[in-house]
Amino acid sequence: MIAEVAAGSEDLVGQIRKFFDEGGNFMILLAVTSVVGLAAVVYKFLSLSRSRIMPDALSRQVAGFEEAVKNGTVEPLLAEFEQGRSALARLGALTVRMRGRSLGEINEAVQALARSEIVRMQAGMTVIDVVISVAPMLGLLGTASGLVVVFSGLQSDTDWLVISGGIGRALNTTIVGMVIAVPAIIAQGFFQRRIDTFAASLEVLMTQLAEVCARVPGGKSAS
Repeated sequence: MIAEVAAGSEDLVGQIRKFFDEGGNFMILLAVTSVVGLAAVVYKFLSLSRSRIMPDALSRQVAGFEEAVKNGTVEPLLAEFEQGRSALARLGALTVRMRGRSLGEINEAVQALARSEIVRMQAGMTVIDVVISVAPMLGLLGTASGLVVVFSGLQSDTDWLVISGGIGRALNTTIVGMVIAVPAIIAQGFFQRRIDTFAASLEVLMTQLAEVCARVPGGKSAS
């Protein structure tokens, strides 16, 4: 039984190797594209983690900022703001530093920083967009070049079974290109939705914080 399983595994590996070998040099380009796309997806998973954008604990503290000011327990939150370990902390630090100014001034400054934070959240999305565009094109180009080779060898006595097999092999690169592009499209939609959700949540929290800071006198402490 073990020998049969081992033989089956070797046969499967051989078929996979043959599949990629028949794709020619375009399979190498597609492999590079897939590695780049995977690296971009992993990077986005890490960079768009909640702890890097708006940690739950910090979000709750920001939502209760006004009460913390009244109770005189705001100093730990201000210290976390100054550490700037998340987008919410950096925006909060700027908002608190502008306390006592008009709401319009605070909102203008926060919106400027928020735009830069959104640009930071978008980092890596361009790479995924390129993979989505390039992978299918490389696949089609590989197929087209394969078909040119197949049809350039046509003769009056050509074996059409061989030709059909050659066409099938030429389509291998198109299949691989689509296999790379489809997950990239799904990842792009997921990440863009996550960025939009974070942006909307940050806007709500910063609006609340700005309203409180506009009513709090300026100075070293908000307590």
